[in-house]
Amino acid sequence: MTMATDNLENLFDTTFTGMHEAREIFSPQLRLRETGTIISVATGIAKVSGLPGVGSDELVIFPGDVLGVAFNVDASEIGVVLFGEYSHLHAGDEVQRTGRVMDVGVGEGLLGRVIDPLGRPLDDNGSVAVSHRLPIERRAAAIMDRAPVTEPLQTGLKVIDALIPVGRGQRELILGDRQTGKTTIAIDTILNQRGKDVLCVYCSIGQRGATIAKVLATLRQKGAMEYTVLVVTEGNDPPGLSYIAPYAATSIAEFFMEAGRDVLIVYDDLTHHARAYRELSLLLRRPPGREAFPGDIFYIHSRLLERATHLRQELGGGSLTALPIIETEAQNISAYIPTNLISITDGQIYLSPALFELGVLPAVDVGKSVSRVGGKAQRAAYRSVAGDLKLAYAQFEELETFSRFGARLDEATRIRIEHGKRIRACLRQPESEPLSMPTQITVLLALTAKIFDSVPLDRMLEAEQAVQEAAVDIPQDILDRLEAGNKMSKEDRESIIRVARESCARFQSVG
Repeated sequence: MTMATDNLENLFDTTFTGMHEAREIFSPQLRLRETGTIISVATGIAKVSGLPGVGSDELVIFPGDVLGVAFNVDASEIGVVLFGEYSHLHAGDEVQRTGRVMDVGVGEGLLGRVIDPLGRPLDDNGSVAVSHRLPIERRAAAIMDRAPVTEPLQTGLKVIDALIPVGRGQRELILGDRQTGKTTIAIDTILNQRGKDVLCVYCSIGQRGATIAKVLATLRQKGAMEYTVLVVTEGNDPPGLSYIAPYAATSIAEFFMEAGRDVLIVYDDLTHHARAYRELSLLLRRPPGREAFPGDIFYIHSRLLERATHLRQELGGGSLTALPIIETEAQNISAYIPTNLISITDGQIYLSPALFELGVLPAVDVGKSVSRVGGKAQRAAYRSVAGDLKLAYAQFEELETFSRFGARLDEATRIRIEHGKRIRACLRQPESEPLSMPTQITVLLALTAKIFDSVPLDRMLEAEQAVQEAAVDIPQDILDRLEAGNKMSKEDRESIIRVARESCARFQSVG
């Protein structure tokens, strides 16, 4: 009896050990997969049955490694937005869940690269080195995690830095009709960040290939690609890629911001983004609203732009400054999408077609442009000249309109108009030639001191160039105080004006 019991125990131990070893061998290969089936495929979307456990915004995989994200999760079917070439997909093909949301690779290795919203390289520099991945949809920083916007982001453009200042962590909208120079302002701002320890992300949404090539060539020629990331979708890409592009670009920018860096992001432009979202919504049979846009069109932009902020020092003190671009039609800034974005952002830079046609470039309409952060994010030296300058320019525009009726003008009015013409001439600036702060201050002080008033209009360009070149002669201690944000003393002001007056003397008319 005892021998029989021992044999039985030995047999059980041997069997249990064999089962345990077999489980260790075979269990890694036993994986459950939740699959579904394509019902139909349309332009940039697919409708799928099955996948009962799929969640909203979850990634799914189609044959040929085509990625999609679950957009509509209904009881009987799932509406999926496609992110790749889908011409080979057909009804009946298998679809698999991934169990994760859409994400993008981030890291220092992205600097200088051109990628698509999925992180795939579009340049000829091989694979992209990333440190880890972040979801493209992330919660904006809590109010208690934010710090006030007090540090300026210099654009290098006199009309903006003096009259419509932009701060680090601000959201400043750039809007205007087609071909009025919106992208040029954004690119000039990127170029001006060279040597200022500000990283840049340029997000091109549904732009023409020629436009993207021009931007890339400019950034490479000016040496700006070393601190810039380009996230690109072209006009012929699926609408799903255009929809996720700004979110992916923002996650890349947030990686640097959370590391304590200052970052500038440009969305060029959100008109195409809104249209891509409208196209997807209509294809997925979502209810249309005003101008056929879905009801949550405001939300897709607000949750994007709320991620731009200035973090508290305890969280690294990094900042993310957003320059969204929007296109207006026939100067209608009260249209649906423009008014949405105006209400979300902290100010707008409006570009006027009338000024553009007159050759006043950049064609910024100072009267319709505003920065709601204002002088809080502006160097003290600018504040000492900007107030007088803006008032004089506004008076000039009113008087110029009045003078067109042929009325006889008194001497004081004539002097104001002539002074305003010099202001307009000085606010012009060539493309891709941003100016340093000391150079801008020197030119603006020469304006407010009315040094240019005795210079003939046809020689204003030469006179201003001479003043810009003379700015290097300003004593270094004055330059240090300007850069530090100190108020300009009376002695500093007189010293700068003296330099400007001496450089401008040969252009002034006698009498």
